[in-house]
Amino acid sequence: MKISFHGAARTVTGSFFVVETEKTRFAVDCGLFQGKSSVKERNYQPFRVEPSSLDFLILTHAHIDHSGLIPKLFVQVFKRTIYCTYATADLAAILLPDSAYIQEMEVERKNRKLTRAGKPLLTPIYTVEDARRCMELFQPYGYDEIFSPAPDVEVRLRDAGHILGSAIVEIWVTENDQKTKLVFSGDLGNVRQRIIKDPTRIENADYIILESTYGDRLHQANTTRMDRLLEAIEYTRRKGGNLIIPAFAVERTQDLIYDLNLLYQQGRLPKEQKIYIDSPLAIAATEIFKRSAEFYDNETRQLLMEGADPFLMPNLEYSRTREESVALNESSGGNIIISASGMCDAGRIKHHLKHNLWRPESTILFVGYQAIGTLGRRLLDGEKLVRIHGEEIAVKADIVQIDGYSAHADQAVIVSWLKRFIVKPKMIFLVHGEEQAQFTLAQLIADELGVPVSVPDWLDEFDLTAVPQEEHSLVRPCEFDPEVFFRSRALEAEEAYLQFRLDVNRHFQSSLEAGRYDELIRSLNEARKVLLG
Repeated sequence: MKISFHGAARTVTGSFFVVETEKTRFAVDCGLFQGKSSVKERNYQPFRVEPSSLDFLILTHAHIDHSGLIPKLFVQVFKRTIYCTYATADLAAILLPDSAYIQEMEVERKNRKLTRAGKPLLTPIYTVEDARRCMELFQPYGYDEIFSPAPDVEVRLRDAGHILGSAIVEIWVTENDQKTKLVFSGDLGNVRQRIIKDPTRIENADYIILESTYGDRLHQANTTRMDRLLEAIEYTRRKGGNLIIPAFAVERTQDLIYDLNLLYQQGRLPKEQKIYIDSPLAIAATEIFKRSAEFYDNETRQLLMEGADPFLMPNLEYSRTREESVALNESSGGNIIISASGMCDAGRIKHHLKHNLWRPESTILFVGYQAIGTLGRRLLDGEKLVRIHGEEIAVKADIVQIDGYSAHADQAVIVSWLKRFIVKPKMIFLVHGEEQAQFTLAQLIADELGVPVSVPDWLDEFDLTAVPQEEHSLVRPCEFDPEVFFRSRALEAEEAYLQFRLDVNRHFQSSLEAGRYDELIRSLNEARKVLLG
């Protein structure tokens, strides 16, 4: 069995991993590259794996850096099933067409300049229609369901606690009568987030493909982030300017609304404070959140049972039309404007930055990760002059960051999640991180857990049955004690249970198709008696 890293390798974006078994080839995620121009250029390059050769794809969650090249895959003759959770399918149905629209508009803007210069015109990576059509391939499953997308592959999606619908992917591959378990963390969520549950505990794996976005740092506490949010609001009100918050449309915007609502209910937020959500995508995503209460954590579910709506308050307005958005740009001050995209590379947020960055009375508040090369990262790094829509804008506004809103696990949460494994994995591959964060985390894992760690580069390929441990500099031998071996019986029990469920499901389906109803009822009742006494 081989695994190759076609994205999110020593960079945060473009997640795309290909697994090849003796009988099957499949992918996990197919994301858009964002950030530096040299990295974004990969979006326009041919795939390094033939799309038609993939038997299926598993999508961990709907964020564009994980899903954003699926329409391109579709255009290039990938017509197989895409497996994900129900919420991920719902969110992808709005995120992918939005991504396509942004690309179309960006290409249209660039082509006007190219036409005037007499140069060849560009074409978008894919169109809105491509994005909509590829949704026909999506096959959602619920959390914890087991399904078999190929004869030698079994899959289970577990709650990753990152965004609504995000999944840790457990994959069992059978080769030569041997089972190997892969675990793809996807984007592992932070603990004690608003709205959604904490990441699911996983107890065993042979190989882990693990995100490392914040592998070299710790987040602020949730309680601290609300205080800092209020400080930014009050500080900007005193200056008389607007508070501009670039925020990802999914999860981050909803978290902000939740906290602002709490501040309002506590009487800490002035009743006259106007709050605007200026992102059609965020508005659509919030509607999906409203009808997905089964995925909420206990605190949020309790609020709903008490009749409270965390996404509504008297001073909150949703700007749906272009005209409403333009009107906000003409506002002199006093507003909180939350808009996408979160890294400031596209969408309405660029207009709000254009109208507020040059104002000393305004504040730009970052609450999410900013990839290298993005406008958001350049502002955080202290650039004093930036170009937006072809115009140079002086940066006079205050630039503030709160990292307590991150939906990613920090270093402590990642290590804690790994420590819950009953049996140490054979290898951990660190992905979805910048090199400093990755190598810092790799050394920590090797030192504290004694597990071999690899930090793959773009297009690296590993034969999981042949790569010797000595090739990895951060490897030290795993030291298993008798207690760990004894506890590993839990792994065997889980695998036996999973195999039983799969066998029962196959028996059920084949009996139904053949019309053997009496035989099916009898065999299931007998199995039930044996198991339950």
